[in-house]
Amino acid sequence: MMAPKRSLLARAADDRMVVAVALALAATAAVVVVGGLSGYRVNTIGQLACFALLALALDLIWGYAGILSLGHGLFFAVGGYVVGMHLLERSVAETGVTPDIVQFMGWKALPGWWGPLESFPVALAAAMGVSFAVAFVFGWASFRSRVSGVYFAIITQALVYVAMLLMFRNDTGFGGNNGMTGFQVVFGVPIQDPAVTKGLAVASVLALLAALVGCRLLMIGRFGRLLVATRDDEVRLRSLGYETLRLKLKVWCLSAVLAALAGLLYVPQVGIINPRVLSPELSIEIAVWCAIGGRGRLAGAIIGAVLVNAVKFALSASLPELWPFVLAALVIVVALIFPNGLLDLGKWKPTLLSRARALEPRDATP
Repeated sequence: MMAPKRSLLARAADDRMVVAVALALAATAAVVVVGGLSGYRVNTIGQLACFALLALALDLIWGYAGILSLGHGLFFAVGGYVVGMHLLERSVAETGVTPDIVQFMGWKALPGWWGPLESFPVALAAAMGVSFAVAFVFGWASFRSRVSGVYFAIITQALVYVAMLLMFRNDTGFGGNNGMTGFQVVFGVPIQDPAVTKGLAVASVLALLAALVGCRLLMIGRFGRLLVATRDDEVRLRSLGYETLRLKLKVWCLSAVLAALAGLLYVPQVGIINPRVLSPELSIEIAVWCAIGGRGRLAGAIIGAVLVNAVKFALSASLPELWPFVLAALVIVVALIFPNGLLDLGKWKPTLLSRARALEPRDATP
């Protein structure tokens, strides 16, 4: 007798770590809504959720498809710059205050082609559309040429570096080295209002929760199984008649859109966007978050991003010079002891205990 077919949700719940992280995110959103946390804490939660969403985006393409991208900061920046233009347009429309970018760029007013971005739905569609288009063109050219492995990682790193150099130039019209700042309102409410801080943090946490559940459902289905098969043996999959180019292109574009969404939610919470988000260091750090938490497991990427950035925030306030050494030590420890990330911590303890028991003197009594 055949066992009854289980629903997709029931299969998704098999990963207890994903369920635990999802419940933790829901609880975090509830705590932020109920109140009691300081504005700094709420803002920190929102930023951590954005970084976790960025790590989740990379985990899709690296952990499941086996394609390491060292340029995901590019898509994060696309979302950030688009929402920056939207916020400046809204600020001028509602307060009449001339933003800083107008002064240091030597303009008389904001560029006319920014006008449509005053509408948030248009800005949202533009952020998603531009990131999708860039990812599609770059991914199609790369995957069609069978670029993979370290070569793909180097090309993506070069791409984000070129974008950073381009955005440092004033003649690109995005603020150059100073970037965009001076945001005044979000949806008509002053950006310094505690309700805005709370709303952005809750939106970030809920977006991360929705992305986690959606990606988990996607990865346990046929699409996810084919991705893993592509990662493990793409040549054999192609010989069986599967078109791996489209498969990789789909997950690459999905990953880019999620990264852009993270940037879109992040910029209003920090109040600035400049070319430093395109620095190669940030893109490498995203890969480090995934590696520390455990790539290819969704929850691992989130745990790694939250853990690393929480430590970074804490040290930045007290001992900023210590942070690079702590990060390096963390990477070395994880690489040597937990090659699959901190999610293997549970497997590590029994191993040590079994070794300890093996070293115990045995009873000589027959």
